Amino acid sequence: MTAIPFPVSGKFIDAVRESSQSLRTKFNITVSQDAVKSFLLSSSFTSSFSRLRTSHGLILPLNFPSLISELNLLCILSLLNFASGYRVPLHAATGRGAFDNVRALVFSMYISSSTGAGDLLSARGMKAMQESTVADLMGVTDELHIERPHESIPGVTVGELGGPIWELIQLLTKTINETGTVLVKGGYPDLGSFVLEAFEGREKAKAQGGDECDVILERLVRGIPAFQDMMLVNNEPVYCFKKALLTIHAIALRFGSSDTPAIPVPRTSHLPIFSDNVIPSLLIHLGVIDLSTSTPALNLSSLFPEAGEAETLEALLTAATPTDPKASKNKEVPKEGPVVTPEQAYILRAAAIDACELIVQAAHELGASSEELAWMKDITAPELDAWIWAVAKDRPDYRRLERFVLRNTVFF
Repeated sequence: MTAIPFPVSGKFIDAVRESSQSLRTKFNITVSQDAVKSFLLSSSFTSSFSRLRTSHGLILPLNFPSLISELNLLCILSLLNFASGYRVPLHAATGRGAFDNVRALVFSMYISSSTGAGDLLSARGMKAMQESTVADLMGVTDELHIERPHESIPGVTVGELGGPIWELIQLLTKTINETGTVLVKGGYPDLGSFVLEAFEGREKAKAQGGDECDVILERLVRGIPAFQDMMLVNNEPVYCFKKALLTIHAIALRFGSSDTPAIPVPRTSHLPIFSDNVIPSLLIHLGVIDLSTSTPALNLSSLFPEAGEAETLEALLTAATPTDPKASKNKEVPKEGPVVTPEQAYILRAAAIDACELIVQAAHELGASSEELAWMKDITAPELDAWIWAVAKDRPDYRRLERFVLRNTVFF
């Protein structure tokens, strides 16, 4: 297998934008100015953007004994922020989606560590984590077996470990173990200490006029395998770095609000989006990303056959009808979306990164040309990311929209 090269040092953020734009245009995925403008001027966007623009959902309502304890938990939550391909089986098993299950897992790790069950959030605790522990903390121990016919006794079935939930437990455990091993080898007591060191190392870049976030991003990506979100597509590298970028932004949101932040946080408003499966899927449904023009060999245009239909699009771009908060709690199991290959997933995620760059650019132009839309001059890609991710949960009709599915990945 051909090794995937890291970006040039000091150009990690640029590599995300440039590789995404190159991949989108190379495979003829359209993001038209008219579609972007319709999206930005829609009542769906304008009526809810200010409310949802910072809703990444990464903060847990816990009391922490120290700053590094909170930082460590936030970093582990970002590290494990994947499992999107298991959304439907998780809903069926627990009544919660992928991120809510991961958040519950991290919450349980913290509570267990606080009650004397061993520090599961330390480097050594992560290195030693067992699959059975992860399953127990997630409350899915009854979902790990599948039944198959006995090989030699007719009418008899036997249970064995298997199925999508077991596959996810293995992915989570491997990521936790792998990260713990790296941290122990490097002499770090926990992930938070590693990340804090990366943040403190930004001062050199700042003194030299470089991008502080780029220094942090490079340190996180080079150091932690689960942050190495990149792939070769037709021998062309594409870089998304979703979880590493989100880690930086989440820390900045949490610790950068005061005049004298306890952790030296950089400005993150210039970062690209944190591309998963939700954002590209929503942008396709909302008419921003057009797959009908894409290179036929990719088979992308068949993934969302109903996306872009005039009547459906009009309804989706209209402001949401208020719903009963109690009714929203009774969530139905969502419909499984189209299953994609790893290559298709990276192409779609790259298209979303570039599409959001074009949306932000168009928003700034609209804001500069209209006093009524002046608020759009300050829209950032991380805010746009937060809005898309949050509105996908906020509206019942958006929750029912299919998202593409890729399993066996730890990147989103």
